[in-house]
Amino acid sequence: MNPPQNAKIISTMLGIENHDILSFYLYLDYGDSGQDAGGYALDAWNPTKEKRIGAPKSMELIRQIIELVGVEKWEDLPGKHIRVRADNSQVYEIGHYLNDRWLNFTTFFKDTK
Repeated sequence: MNPPQNAKIISTMLGIENHDILSFYLYLDYGDSGQDAGGYALDAWNPTKEKRIGAPKSMELIRQIIELVGVEKWEDLPGKHIRVRADNSQVYEIGHYLNDRWLNFTTFFKDTK
């Protein structure tokens, strides 16, 4: 993993993507390059209902992202600055721009399975 770096959220996606999976992305600008964070499934197949159902913990993740960045709604994320811990293939953590608060996606999803 590379050292933490500054990033600007240039756009977001919260919606249903390929294969009918509810997901999110934060599209990040590092100044000289970019990367996206997210792509995690926020729902799961429910065989009883024969459709995908939103996972209750997923709303906790969305709330944590909104609170960490310091906005009141998802639509306010573009234009905000964050810190990022990533490598060339994946963003592992996003952090508050000034305070030492972090959200680790890997740990969050590991702890919620």
